[in-house]
Amino acid sequence: MPNYRRAYTEGGTYFFTLVTHQRTPIFTENVFITELKNAVKEVKLHSPFDVKAWVVLPDHMHFVWSLPPGDSNYSKRIGKIKVEFTKRIKAGVNNLNPQIQSKLNKRESNIWQRRFWEHEIRNQSDLQKNVDYVHYNPVKHGLVKNVVDWPYSTFHKYVRTGVYHKSWAGSAGTLSQSFGE
Repeated sequence: MPNYRRAYTEGGTYFFTLVTHQRTPIFTENVFITELKNAVKEVKLHSPFDVKAWVVLPDHMHFVWSLPPGDSNYSKRIGKIKVEFTKRIKAGVNNLNPQIQSKLNKRESNIWQRRFWEHEIRNQSDLQKNVDYVHYNPVKHGLVKNVVDWPYSTFHKYVRTGVYHKSWAGSAGTLSQSFGE
């Protein structure tokens, strides 16, 4: 059995990747994206965190979060988001992926990949690199030519607050070497 080690720093800031089971593109329908946003809001009510950046792609999503002082339990929040979202949309995606016996044995859904990827943000430069990566991701995956064209991203909030210009990163390929996974 693998021994997963995660960095848990109270009040830390982290980059996360959550992936759907077998990379099923469930986030192509607005109803599922709306329910995902509702699940995140619900979890934030009981276990607060600050979303620095977020993008939802058809089969995965990236977040950058900051946790409150004295709290390091991002795993609990991610687990709750997965459970809350699954409860909200279970009937709508049951037929997308057949249930696997090992998932049934562990009471897991056929919606999410078991684990998630996490990276602890080390400094301001690392934060900026990861926020940029989150926002550029739809271009990287060939979903749009310009960052501004992807609707499911906090990029638009950054444009409204003057952090980015709507033409940030230009067209496809402009920033692909500037940062990455």
